[in-house]
Amino acid sequence: MPELPEVETVRRGLAPVMEGATILGADIRRPDLRFPFPERFGERLTGRRVEALGRRSKYLLADLDQGDVLVMHLGMSGSFRIEQGVVGEFHHERSRDSAHDHVVLRLSSGATVTYNDPRRFGFMLMIPRTELAEHALFAHLGVEPVGNALSAEHLAHAFRGKAAPLKAALLDQSIIAGLGNIYVCEALYRSGLSPQRAAGTLVTKGGQPTARLERLVPVIREVIAEAIEAGGSSLRDHAQPSGELGYFQHRFRVYDREGEACATPGCGTIVRRIVQSNRSTFYCPTCQR
Repeated sequence: MPELPEVETVRRGLAPVMEGATILGADIRRPDLRFPFPERFGERLTGRRVEALGRRSKYLLADLDQGDVLVMHLGMSGSFRIEQGVVGEFHHERSRDSAHDHVVLRLSSGATVTYNDPRRFGFMLMIPRTELAEHALFAHLGVEPVGNALSAEHLAHAFRGKAAPLKAALLDQSIIAGLGNIYVCEALYRSGLSPQRAAGTLVTKGGQPTARLERLVPVIREVIAEAIEAGGSSLRDHAQPSGELGYFQHRFRVYDREGEACATPGCGTIVRRIVQSNRSTFYCPTCQR
């Protein structure tokens, strides 16, 4: 499933053609994806102006005039592509099967934006902006890992007394929103922290962050920023709206490197893979404590 860097990459790719544009036509080619589309979805989108395109956690948020927000989630295999000028100019090979083109938006910017989703685990909703923060999808989300709200103090408060493994705590979306499996593995490796250690061990008896927790926060930001700059990670389905692949997978230091030597100079320990909460965890048992 696309994680925060992939979704942010998609947002940045779509923003130039969507922000400020009016939706001249909305072709909804099936009644549902993971969930049914909103009633009269195409009709309600047509004629609306996209005021801004944002992101919250792994959700794309298109603020529309008249106060509604178009909420979009990519699911497992969802992607957007932009067509301008010669049809197909920006197609990525994976998205050429029009049978999986489920939503097509024709914009006043001259672009056509197509949502393609072979597995149909993505979804789109329309929610009034005034109700967004209290909606079930957003009410319990934690802080963004790229914002100033993420701090060692915030994590110390959340981790205090927790016996849960550190990796599971970092994947808890009510603590940090949008942080996913790939980037947690990478951040823990760079921080030298074991994914198996209890989260509460990074908090002092007085409830303050330890030095190791203080170090973890900037590393999380660093990993996310690098991944966004690289266009995300393309492992199976992710591609940018231009069709270009992400490249952060070429910078993985531990993720998906089971059986390889640790990337830390002089270590040489073999990277291990374990399963935590039904997800693969990759780590170096020597460097991560």
